[in-house]
Amino acid sequence: MLVGPPGAGKGTQAEFIAAHLAVPKISTGDIFRANVAQGTPLGIQAKQFMDAGQLVPDEVTINMVRDRLAEPDAGDGFLLDGFPRTTPQAQALDKLLADLGTGLDLVLELVVDDDEVIRRLSGRRTCRGCGKIWHVEFDAPNREGVCDRCGGELFQRDDDKAETIAERLRVYARDTAPLVDYYGAQGKLVGIDATGPVEDVTNRAIDALRSYGG
Repeated sequence: MLVGPPGAGKGTQAEFIAAHLAVPKISTGDIFRANVAQGTPLGIQAKQFMDAGQLVPDEVTINMVRDRLAEPDAGDGFLLDGFPRTTPQAQALDKLLADLGTGLDLVLELVVDDDEVIRRLSGRRTCRGCGKIWHVEFDAPNREGVCDRCGGELFQRDDDKAETIAERLRVYARDTAPLVDYYGAQGKLVGIDATGPVEDVTNRAIDALRSYGG
């Protein structure tokens, strides 16, 4: 499982690590979209809350995760990305995994400070035309404000504005950061430096897995 603040690179690292381990990457976002698209009973339930602008209740989320972990491709292992987000969800996950006769082997914490998170996220610019995401510092287009790919206008999403990022970090510190203590107490937590090039972070994560024996 991966844990870390917004902007730590969890989604990117999850892709690389899951490929290295040859296991599926399981994220609640993917699970929600699949269930809603397929019109499953759980998807219909979740959509009602999402359409009303409300959080999907933990019970619905956990049941979706249960169904996903029961699929054949997760039989030899899996990597969780973005779930659990709170200690109650982690407790429910522990019970679910115990019921399935399995458990989490390792929790990787991607460690990055708030200033770096704000630098990463506030520099993102999204193309109105093709949707490609650029970065004013790390992946700048040839012409400021113009997409190299399609010539579309680049803009800063509300989610990427400094004040919104600061609020997301406050929510993370309140709701999700306690997972570090929760899994640390179980002896399952390993922290890795999530700064620097993506490849370097991936190598640190894989080294941590090797040290663990994964």
